[in-house]
Formats: sequence, structure tokens, C-alpha cells
Amino acid sequence: MDLLSLRYFRAVARREHISRAAEELRVAQPSVSRTIARLEAELGVPLFDRQGRTIRLNRYGAAFLRRVERALDELDDARREVADAAGLDHGGVALAAETLLPLSELLGAFRTAHPKVTMRVLQATPEVMRNQLRAREVDFCVASQPLDGPGLEAVRLLHEEVLLAVPAGHPLAARDRVSVADIADEPFISTRPGHWQRALLERLFTTIGRSPVISCEGEEPGATHFLIAAGLGIGLLPSIARTDPSVLPLAWLRLDTPDCARTLSLVRRKDSYLSSAAARFRDMAVAHFANTG
Repeated sequence: MDLLSLRYFRAVARREHISRAAEELRVAQPSVSRTIARLEAELGVPLFDRQGRTIRLNRYGAAFLRRVERALDELDDARREVADAAGLDHGGVALAAETLLPLSELLGAFRTAHPKVTMRVLQATPEVMRNQLRAREVDFCVASQPLDGPGLEAVRLLHEEVLLAVPAGHPLAARDRVSVADIADEPFISTRPGHWQRALLERLFTTIGRSPVISCEGEEPGATHFLIAAGLGIGLLPSIARTDPSVLPLAWLRLDTPDCARTLSLVRRKDSYLSSAAARFRDMAVAHFANTG
């Protein structure tokens, strides 16, 4: 039983799918299948129930997974601790975020301050970020909506109002504020379900018992203001976007509804090892957004 076998088993157990586990591990599917078969032969029990191509973790596999998760997590933390002991220059920080735009200045400042620290940045939805934290694939997640879960802790970085942006020539452009009912039939530019803008939009519309009319949806929040300016619809944008010099002329309105805002939080696993590099990043992130606010 070697570490590679245990990592293969963990990937298959989490996904309950050989092909997807092989894709995640970036190895051939037969190699994963053979490794699982050897592991089961060594343990003397099946770890999965199989029916055709479908596999499900059984009670033996579930018990084994709990121990394997704990062992691999300890080894990953040990690797980080050894790298930490070798000095900050040998460290690294892995980060996932729903949107990368608010982080560009912070990431640039951290790179300038610590040029030898390895940075890895990923864009992901909250559901994916939870899995990444669970798997210890990242040190931190920057979430624009609550990222709850057992063993997670969050530090609030920024709380800002979310505004309604409309094209400059829109009938609502002359108004300072509107209610959700006033915009119930307006076409919206929004992100796909799972992203914070869409979650906020749907939450606002539940207060009037309606669903928003989505005229355009995607996964590029940074394109929203261009699409609004082009007249394809209206949309929700954080107030910080109003100060961006690259933003095209738009009209900005407040919504008469409580808590039309987003909270940017830095989330991590409480039980994971916090390296010097990660601690420096956390402290710099808190200071950066304190100054921004």
C-alpha cells in the first residue's frame, strides 16, 4: 500500500466515478482501475459496490476513506510545515475566488512584496470552492456570498453596496432609486446560477414572488457593464465598479430593499496548517481591503 494508491482511492471515493477520478488525477483510466483492484486485494474486502459501470462507496470503503483522508491531510500539512521551516522563499499560496477582478491589486502587491512565493489562483463557484477546501487543494477561498461548512472559518474583507446599472438612455436612468417591483419585467444581464450576482438577484426577486427575466447570462462578471451599456439589459454591479475608469457611461441606481450588498470573505479550513506565506497573504488581504474601504 503506497501513497499513490491512497491518493487514487481518495479521488475515486470522492467522485464515485473511475473516469472522472482519472481525469482529475490526469492518468489513464485503466491505471486507476488496476490500482483500486490491487488495493482491494491487499485489504481483502471490496471498497466499492459495483453495478455495471456504476460504483458506490460501501461501508468498508467509507471507513477506509475516513482514515485515508486523515492520513493524507497530515502528510500534506507536514509538507507545508517543512517548506515553511525552509523559509518564506520556499512557500506557496493557493487561492480560489468567485471573481478575480477585486483581487488584481492585492495579488500584484503580494507578488511585489514576496516575489519568490509561488502563487496559484483559480476561479470557481462556491460549491467547487467548498470541495477545494475540503480536499486541501487551496489555502484560501475568496467568497462573495456565505461559504459555510463544518470546520471553515471566514474573515470579512469588504462589505459594499450593490447598485443597479442601466444604460445611459434607459427610462430609469433619471431616477436615483427604484424598488424591485419597478424592475420586475426588465431584462437582466447576469452570471450563471451559483455566482454571487445571480444568487443576489434571485434573492431580491423572491421578495416579490417573481423570478428575474434573464436576457443574457455567462461566467464573465467583468463583461456585465459592457453588455448593459450595449443596451442588452440592466444588471447588478458592486459599488466599487462605479469608480473603475474603464466602465462605460451608465446610470447607477439604488434599490429600495434591505441588504442589497455583497460581503467579500477570506475563508479557510480551521484545521489546516497555516504557512508563513499564507499568513502573510491573509494579513495583507485584510489590510488591503481595510484601506480600500
